[in-house]
Amino acid sequence: MARIVVLGAGIGGVPMAYEMKETVGKQHEVVVISDSPTFHFVPSNPWVPPKWRKPEDLKIELAPVMAKKGITFIQKAATKVDPLNNKVDLADGSSVEYDYLVIATGPRLAFDEVPGLGPHGGHTSSVCHVDHAALAAEDWDRFMADPGPIVIGAVQGASCFGPAYEYMMIIETELRKRKIRDKVPMTFVTSEPYIGHLGLGGVGDTKGLLESALRDKTIKWITNAKVDKIEAGMMYVTEVDDDGNEKKKHELPFKHSMMLPAFTGVDAVRNSGAEGLTNPRGFVIVDEHQRNPTYKNIYSVGVCVALPPVEKTPVPVGTPKTGYMIESMVTATAHNIRDELAGLQPSDKPSLSALCLADLGDTGVAFLAVPQIPPRNTTWSNHGKWVHLAKIAFEKYFMRKIRKGISEPFYERMMLKFMGVVRLK
Repeated sequence: MARIVVLGAGIGGVPMAYEMKETVGKQHEVVVISDSPTFHFVPSNPWVPPKWRKPEDLKIELAPVMAKKGITFIQKAATKVDPLNNKVDLADGSSVEYDYLVIATGPRLAFDEVPGLGPHGGHTSSVCHVDHAALAAEDWDRFMADPGPIVIGAVQGASCFGPAYEYMMIIETELRKRKIRDKVPMTFVTSEPYIGHLGLGGVGDTKGLLESALRDKTIKWITNAKVDKIEAGMMYVTEVDDDGNEKKKHELPFKHSMMLPAFTGVDAVRNSGAEGLTNPRGFVIVDEHQRNPTYKNIYSVGVCVALPPVEKTPVPVGTPKTGYMIESMVTATAHNIRDELAGLQPSDKPSLSALCLADLGDTGVAFLAVPQIPPRNTTWSNHGKWVHLAKIAFEKYFMRKIRKGISEPFYERMMLKFMGVVRLK
């Protein structure tokens, strides 16, 4: 019996554990290590500050579900991945040995890279974690008592831009509902070279769709933006031209701000001391089969995977790892570990396709990219109120899958296949 350890229990880790167990059955042990007792549905975090969701609405207790699936769940923080000894060290001094390790930790939020950034000792909010979203809700309450300018966006090095657009438009919708939009100047600040780039070079007409949405709501924007520092109520931004040269300095006052940070790998992985495991930012290096080239019994899925930028930009931006893209990594990894257990070589490759729903308050933008990283076989984008409704439906559907311990129901597979979207190449 082999022990397959999944490190992390988020959007990548939990489906990874479910699909791995479905694939290997009772013949092999599947273990999940997480520092949290709950799964968090991160895509709905932007709904928390305006009270469209409560934090507890987005959490699922993992231990009961894992037990029903025959998966061992260890709720402890990992302090170090030790590939040389095939073990993961835990905060209580114990360790978990493995035959195969799947790193699915998600990212470390690098608030420290911009002075004054973030909710812990900084001056901006975040929706990257449900607990941060809860703190943002408290800041939103203070803002509502004394409204003023709002600045929202993503700093240099960020790779996840969708939630910034969503949060901006959700907040704008809430302000209109409360009849105080006229009191709140709004500015979108992003390291993207243009609105709708999304770290992907744009998908279909995301540039036109998102520019139109911001313009329609009288929201100003600054692209090619480098955030120099943030003080209480003031953000200092340098805008550069297409060659990266300074174009203009901005001082942006705010009463409420949410800025997405850049990511790195988590400390337990990036500080492992194992040469060849990660890149300089601490993201896990993988081959086309999601396997680390140096430590061949280590795989990785999700945001913690190293992917190069799609293109060179005046201000650094990363490549996002979106939901369906992560699910394709999960399926490829489960199949490849199964094959290795049978004495075969890994052969499955993830499709790395993207199917995304971005809620914009009372409307939304949807896009499909096959694969996510250009050049692409399929590129499509659209907008409308249906996207807002579809995002709500998807939240309920995905949370149900997590509660039931299901990775990919057959009807989901068939529907997406009909659309030309599959998990494996």
